[in-house]
Amino acid sequence: MKLFSRFATGLLLILAAITGFASNGRKAAARSYYQIKVYRMKSQEQMAMVNAYLKDAFIPALHRYGIAKVGAFTFVGNDTAAEKSLYVFIPLRSPAQLVEIDEKLSKDAAYQKDGAAYLNAAFNAPAYTRMESILLYAFNDMPGYQAPDLKGEQAERIYELRSYESATEQLHKGKVRMFNEGGEIPLFKRLGFNAVFYAQVISGSHMPNLMYMTSFDNRAERDAHWKTFGADPEWKRLSALPEYKNTVSKIDIVFLHPTAYSEL
Repeated sequence: MKLFSRFATGLLLILAAITGFASNGRKAAARSYYQIKVYRMKSQEQMAMVNAYLKDAFIPALHRYGIAKVGAFTFVGNDTAAEKSLYVFIPLRSPAQLVEIDEKLSKDAAYQKDGAAYLNAAFNAPAYTRMESILLYAFNDMPGYQAPDLKGEQAERIYELRSYESATEQLHKGKVRMFNEGGEIPLFKRLGFNAVFYAQVISGSHMPNLMYMTSFDNRAERDAHWKTFGADPEWKRLSALPEYKNTVSKIDIVFLHPTAYSEL
């Protein structure tokens, strides 16, 4: 029995070592989790309150908890839209870290002081109308986020957040394979899309779903990149493969500008 136990233990260790390596023999990188928080607001006053809270209280607290960079973006058209939106991108080690962060915030005196206006807003004067949370798991071929290499003026930069819903879980898995094994991620990289992340939605209001974010110096550059993408022979070949047909049933595109305090 002891001999069998030692054998079983050894086998598990071997399997763990094997699964820790990618098919090319290199050690597989740990895949990150991401949270996207979306604040919905109706007034510039609410927008100012949320911006101040993120800049002065929430993001500094995340830095204290070991999160190096946080992205904060405003929806293009917020100035004239009836509903205004603010998107916050938070990289995580695991879903459990969300609970850890909430527990730490509740005991963080500096956070409570710096975020007092937001945290203590009256019921009839809240900082937002609603808040949405989306939890994502990074793709194999891009297991961590990447700060983009942009050269243009920050106010002109465009971040494009895309959401691809599928009719079924199986079709969703096919679209994920298209990005990974199919080579769509390397195609985006070759064409200079400056991707911030690619990930599956594992908890959110629209599922099954995947999301990714690309970035550009300005809107004209964005449009030129997508024109090149659509004409690329590799994309035409890939999109014509039968295994990837009907894998997307709905696409949502959100154009964002980085806030002055965004770190991505």
